[in-house]
Amino acid sequence: MKPSSAKNKGRLLQQWVRSLLLELADHLEPDDISSRSMGAGGEDVMFSPAARRVYPVSIECKNVERLNVWDAYQQAAANAGEWMPVLVIKKNRKAPLAVVDAKSFFTLLRKTT
Repeated sequence: MKPSSAKNKGRLLQQWVRSLLLELADHLEPDDISSRSMGAGGEDVMFSPAARRVYPVSIECKNVERLNVWDAYQQAAANAGEWMPVLVIKKNRKAPLAVVDAKSFFTLLRKTT
């Protein structure tokens, strides 16, 4: 696969995540959540202060066929700062998955019940 094709796959996943987050919080403006350009350092999905209050997470996206999940999650955690790291992974013909630390997941689950 050409590097430009690989970057486009990653960009499409970032844009899908952005669109979903905006759809779920309809009071946010389109410019409250943006997709970082490919190759730029840091988290892949950028949040305004208003969006960060709704989504206190840091998102790393990986759209690849083969992935070391632990290394990718470590990258998400390194970029997260004070926010909960979330790794969104996808491969061809498969639904995207969100990977979070188990303790964070069960804490979120408890808050919703």
